[in-house]
Amino acid sequence: MVARVLITAAAAALLNQLQERHGPVMFHQSGGCCDGSSPMCYPDGEFIVGDRDVLLGVLDVGPDGVPVWISGPQFEAWKHTQLIIDVVPGRGGGFSLEAPEGMRFLSRGRVFTEAENAQLHTAGLITGADYARGARPAGRAPVVAEAADACPVPAGAPGISGAGGPRAPVIS
Repeated sequence: MVARVLITAAAAALLNQLQERHGPVMFHQSGGCCDGSSPMCYPDGEFIVGDRDVLLGVLDVGPDGVPVWISGPQFEAWKHTQLIIDVVPGRGGGFSLEAPEGMRFLSRGRVFTEAENAQLHTAGLITGADYARGARPAGRAPVVAEAADACPVPAGAPGISGAGGPRAPVIS
């Protein structure tokens, strides 16, 4: 089964550090406004998940994994996109746990193929209401070495290649 969300090894390493300091954590993919559309990292339970929020997956980081949520309306706009949570130097969102670390989480994206969309459609979704009733995903979302491993950019794509070679497009 294709995962709706992945995390890079560098982002997973930072997430492990944050879990050591703060205990279990979660992500909520921000929909904009003050913090752009960054994945916001909170101590688990400090951000109230709404009944219509959608669980994109549970990242395979830490003993309990890290759930990644998105609002229902935003999911409808992004349901065709796999999110890859990555990390770069810079100041994170004001409310996100990585803000004081000199790093910031960001979302990169890859559009699902038609076959992947069909597979995901049959798999169904877990909403906040389902989660409150005990629904959980069957497995965990994997860690990838680099964002480009999950989301390769064709060589020579305008405005995307840089000193480090091809990079996955940034959503936030």
